[in-house]
Amino acid sequence: MTTNIFQQIQQFALQTLSIEATAIESLKKNINNDFVQCVLQILACKGRIVLTGIGKSAIIAQKITATFNSTGTPALFMHAADAIHGDLGMIQPHDLVLCISKSGETPEIKVLIPLLKNKGNLLIALVGNIQSHLAQKANFVLNTTVEREACPHNLAPTASTSAQLAMGDALAMSVLQMRGFSSQDFASFHPGGTLGKKLYLRVKDLLIKNTNPIVYLKSSIQQLIVTISSNRLGATAVLHPESKTLSGIITDGDLRRVLQNYPLPQLAALTAADIMTTNPKTIAYNALAVEALQMMETYKVTQIIVLKDQQCVGMIHIHNLIQEGLL
Repeated sequence: MTTNIFQQIQQFALQTLSIEATAIESLKKNINNDFVQCVLQILACKGRIVLTGIGKSAIIAQKITATFNSTGTPALFMHAADAIHGDLGMIQPHDLVLCISKSGETPEIKVLIPLLKNKGNLLIALVGNIQSHLAQKANFVLNTTVEREACPHNLAPTASTSAQLAMGDALAMSVLQMRGFSSQDFASFHPGGTLGKKLYLRVKDLLIKNTNPIVYLKSSIQQLIVTISSNRLGATAVLHPESKTLSGIITDGDLRRVLQNYPLPQLAALTAADIMTTNPKTIAYNALAVEALQMMETYKVTQIIVLKDQQCVGMIHIHNLIQEGLL
């Protein structure tokens, strides 16, 4: 590839991003009273949000539908062309309709508007032409007018669809925050995949896969080696023999350093209390697993002791988090 071709392609890409960024930036002036009223109407809606459009706008409508559904606002997509051939029956009396169109003048949209009006549904227009038929007939208008498309011929929907998507996200996120939609709520809608696990998987869920390696303050070095090796977590908790409270932690790294630094005759006299690290990192039994990952990354450790009611109930290892796809 010649330098000239590389620079040309780079220039085309940067120009596209610049035009689309400008289109989205210009939407800020359109966050007006109509936008606020749209949020309030969605919050007050007793039915669903029905999103419709045609062509590229229909694809954007499907994405915004998915965003609403995943953030606690029941929504469905209805293709504008299919609506006038039977799918209009999807719309119920308490539903709110959000119609997305760049021109606001497509034939299917023009046919659909009076049908919606006859049914008495509130109509929001997310439209790129505020003088259009759709904008004039809608109850509220979200203005997504763009100066030009990123397409060199100013034809292919690019900046306009970016603006539509951004305005839809602004609407959905405003509704989300006004609802007080929490990360726990989000988790209930996203139980699968890594995202879901970060929101609902807890430390206690990982403990069932591990043993609970423990020794006591006076345990011998032989007992330490056997405990760490047999439990395969690379460490053991050290407990007080009477209170059973946590006193420290010994890792396989601690053992290696002891074996390197002490002559063989002295090793037999060492106990767990001589080797352990006091004040080890711990995490609550009911904490999120992702919190354990954050602790491991912050403190550069590979295992953390788990406490329940101040008692050591086990240990989780970074391998547990890797197996769950959190890392």
